Amino acid sequence: MIELLKKGNKSSGIAALGNTVLAIAKGIAAAVSGSGAMFATTLHSAADALNQAFVFFGSALSEKEPTKRFPAGFGRVVNLFVLVAVIVVSIMAYETILKGWKLIQNPQSSTNLLLNISIMILAILVDGFILIKAMKEIVHETRSEAKGFGIVKESFKNVGLAAPPTRLVFYEDLIATSGALLALISIVLADLTGAYILDGIGTLLIGILLVVVAFKLGIDNTRGLIGVAAPKVVEDRIADTILSDQDVVDIKELRILQEGRRYHVESYIELKEGFTLADADDIKYRVRDKLLEDTDIGDVTMGILETDHVKTWPKEAEIEVNGTEDKTETTR
Repeated sequence: MIELLKKGNKSSGIAALGNTVLAIAKGIAAAVSGSGAMFATTLHSAADALNQAFVFFGSALSEKEPTKRFPAGFGRVVNLFVLVAVIVVSIMAYETILKGWKLIQNPQSSTNLLLNISIMILAILVDGFILIKAMKEIVHETRSEAKGFGIVKESFKNVGLAAPPTRLVFYEDLIATSGALLALISIVLADLTGAYILDGIGTLLIGILLVVVAFKLGIDNTRGLIGVAAPKVVEDRIADTILSDQDVVDIKELRILQEGRRYHVESYIELKEGFTLADADDIKYRVRDKLLEDTDIGDVTMGILETDHVKTWPKEAEIEVNGTEDKTETTR
């Protein structure tokens, strides 16, 4: 069990610890001051801590080796855990929106302004740190070479390619950091202007942000639980690896299914003419082993065919015929 936990998603583990500390600190501040926005962010941090701990254990369990009863492995288990986390986020979103609406109808002043500001600044720093950690994890998982401020751009661009737990941490802490900043602004403006309705508006907006996160994560992980094809960038990378072998001339079929954070590859490859069955088998295993060197690939099922001299990969290939280019569209 300890070995499995070591394989768990690091971003979600760090986020769970950080948000547990924040939830306790915010809860104390909300109880002392009576601030609605502080109450909303307390619920948010508590939900984040619970979700990310839950997802951390799910990500660790998904690394379990296949068994006779479950030969396809446990990769999709993490999608199930994230979906349960989405339910928790949805409940917290409902409670937050309800609290915000009540505060808009019956505005209330809060006390201990300095305490609230201090906690919100702490929240921005902690959630911001976790968010940056998640961004770096996305860059690492997607094999981007971005550094410095380029990490921010690349993380937003490639978040869809990251592992489900990393996506959860990214989206939740993006909203957590934004929510903490929004709560800070609401608390300060409400105190300075006397317009305590701003506290309720800030609370309501945080709840709406939680709904957006729940919807986005729910859609992404439902697709993953059903079984979703690999993104094109991953498909191209795997195809390039296959075609880099000197004896492979074409790919007849290629199907790549995402299993949690890993990919299951099924393919028929075309070889040059003249190989014996034994030689062809050696080539197949050589290509398979090369694919399995990629840590993102969980398993490979591969068949071999002799070339039919018809180009089928890429799916839309430009073939020169008598000095002219003819576009031939094929299907996998």
